[in-house]
Amino acid sequence: MQIAQNSVVAFHYTLTNDAGEVLDSSEGREPLTYLHGAGNIIPGLEKELEGRAAGDKLNVKVDPSEGYGEVQDQLMQEVPRDAFQGVDNIEPGMQFQAQTQGGPLMVTVKKVEGDTVVVDGNHPLAGVHLNFDVEIASVREANAEEVEHGHVHGEGGVHH
Repeated sequence: MQIAQNSVVAFHYTLTNDAGEVLDSSEGREPLTYLHGAGNIIPGLEKELEGRAAGDKLNVKVDPSEGYGEVQDQLMQEVPRDAFQGVDNIEPGMQFQAQTQGGPLMVTVKKVEGDTVVVDGNHPLAGVHLNFDVEIASVREANAEEVEHGHVHGEGGVHH
């Protein structure tokens, strides 16, 4: 069976950046399972998996525009240190959930300068070319409930 709209796909992957650093991998774990066409994985990878079948191996390079987006400068902000009530030692790399007009947003502390904290609301992989080494483990047709809910149920998926 070929991957198409409403296929349940399981695949193993290794994700690297352009420098060859491994950013994520399914090695030693179960394959990643998703419902094709439901927006459960980044668009650039989903597009490249279309029409493939179990056993296929491929290398996919995804541009930021089809991955986690380009870096948006307006998501970098200087925030007063006292906005982090109850946190004594704020350090670069720490993550917090900020309340914005658009709803909750995860931000990462980029630097701390005196009473000012610079936070970044971009996804950590925004602006990064993503290189996937993929092996498709299985492909099956989704059942009606999976299609209705927009995600995979059972093994490798959601249990409810």
